[in-house]
Amino acid sequence: MPVFKPPRLVFLLNRAQRATQRWIEGHPDAWDGVSAAQVGLLFLLTSRDAASIGEIAEQLDVAPAAVTNLSKRMQAAELIDRVADADDGRMTRLCLTPAGAQASAQARAVLSQLNAQLTDGFSQEELNTVARWLTQAAQLPLRQP
Repeated sequence: MPVFKPPRLVFLLNRAQRATQRWIEGHPDAWDGVSAAQVGLLFLLTSRDAASIGEIAEQLDVAPAAVTNLSKRMQAAELIDRVADADDGRMTRLCLTPAGAQASAQARAVLSQLNAQLTDGFSQEELNTVARWLTQAAQLPLRQP
């Protein structure tokens, strides 16, 4: 009787991440000077009018200082604007500029090509399972209790 050998998921996940990164790096003209980290922030701001540093940090699962540094570079590149919160003048919110909206749309078009390749040949049920697994992997605690 054959012995069940589970797939090497961590190995496969790391390999897939590297291959995905190579694919993205292989399309530099599509990013027009925008980094992968900046694309994540652009996508987040595309889905809302504005967001605070804290809200963005939580959504991207990074430290607020990382968002602050990233947003300063993006503001210098005229991809985003910093605006005072309408209700709390002490809070700064970030919003897309027209150039940021254009960069977001361009990145979305390129990534739709990648997503098409990644999903080719899989049923919706299979993709839902993969998405559920990746979501679970992304929520791993830093330490086990």
